[in-house]
Amino acid sequence: MFPGATADREAASYVVVGAPLDATTTFQPGTRFGPDRVRRLAETYDDYDRRTDSRFSALGVHDAGDVRPWDDVPAYLDHLAAELRSVVYDDAVPLLVGGEHTVTYAGVDAVSPDVLVVCDAHLDLRSDYDGNPWSHACVTRRALDDLDVDRAVIVGARTGSEAEWDRAADADVEVVAPEDAREWIGALDGDAFADESVYCSVDIDGLDPAYAPGTGTMEPFGLEPREVRDLVRAVAPRADGFDVVEVNDRDDGQAAGLAGKLLREFAHSHAAATR
Repeated sequence: MFPGATADREAASYVVVGAPLDATTTFQPGTRFGPDRVRRLAETYDDYDRRTDSRFSALGVHDAGDVRPWDDVPAYLDHLAAELRSVVYDDAVPLLVGGEHTVTYAGVDAVSPDVLVVCDAHLDLRSDYDGNPWSHACVTRRALDDLDVDRAVIVGARTGSEAEWDRAADADVEVVAPEDAREWIGALDGDAFADESVYCSVDIDGLDPAYAPGTGTMEPFGLEPREVRDLVRAVAPRADGFDVVEVNDRDDGQAAGLAGKLLREFAHSHAAATR
């Protein structure tokens, strides 16, 4: 159980769902261990959050456990989306813990946002990767092309194929480079995403690998933890769903520790804005 997620399912305002999918990782596998590792590394965090003057255990968070994957990725994503949609139907906010980034497709499918705000080192705008359209390298493209997402904002992207950068030049994509992230986050205000629903996804590889080496496809020159924290804090009040993905077991807990903290930051910020 995620520490502090003590609410009953029927009374929950937030529901943690683990999605340990590890089917298309292209370099270092291990995202199947992500959800359990994030839960375990969050054990050390104090329940009380001074900034919002709230306790995580009082936010109404329930941990529904993991949705175990199988080999048929599209079928698994449909099933996962149905599980997350039941959370939305109960007027709760899904907090999805991956697993590879492909699981974001299910979160977006369940929430049906206007805007996908994603922290990611990679554009993930490929139509397919090695012939597989369901690769984790295609998830933002799938959300734009296959779901009803109007636009995607990709914060921290610093690599992609030539075709991906061409796709990123279209009007429905905004790319915020790592060096521009602080200014972009600072410019967000209460009118940001006005009249738009938002889904927020954090691929842990959006951070510089010096801070989060436990991920499948490390990419140097990334974001700092405080930048991603402030991004989550700024977007959370407008968001109807959140995920943190691509954590694996190949470090000493740095990536999982950050992931758990970012999930808590989202819940505290969202709850404070809706109190």
